[in-house]
Amino acid sequence: MPTEIEDLCETIEDCYEFTLSYAAKGVAADEGSDLGRQLREKLMRAAEAMRGLESAGAALLKTGQLTPAEKYAVFFDVMARDAQSSVAVVELVLAQPVIGTQLIDNLNASIHLRALLTDLFLATEILSMRRPVAAE
Repeated sequence: MPTEIEDLCETIEDCYEFTLSYAAKGVAADEGSDLGRQLREKLMRAAEAMRGLESAGAALLKTGQLTPAEKYAVFFDVMARDAQSSVAVVELVLAQPVIGTQLIDNLNASIHLRALLTDLFLATEILSMRRPVAAE
């Protein structure tokens, strides 16, 4: 069963995949379109998921399942900082009256978002390796 942190990671990764496809469409503006509404909704969900990463990491540490705990705690601190920076970037994009593909390309290229995505890929890979294998 996926952990809360894995669910949050999935939401963020889903948004990133959507923004890649949005950028590839060459849309000049998101105003009033279904695609634009989907974009803003996914960005809002991703920002909310990013805000939840710190507490999800802390909750996972409290279970005592991750050892050595201090290594995970330091990593989750890094991930929380990267998430905080990414939220700032995503919210800046959401504050714009028009979101075109060039703006989304720049968001996707943001070093803050890229750092967070790398953290998420690392975390989900490690967590999936540590999950007990179900008996057949």
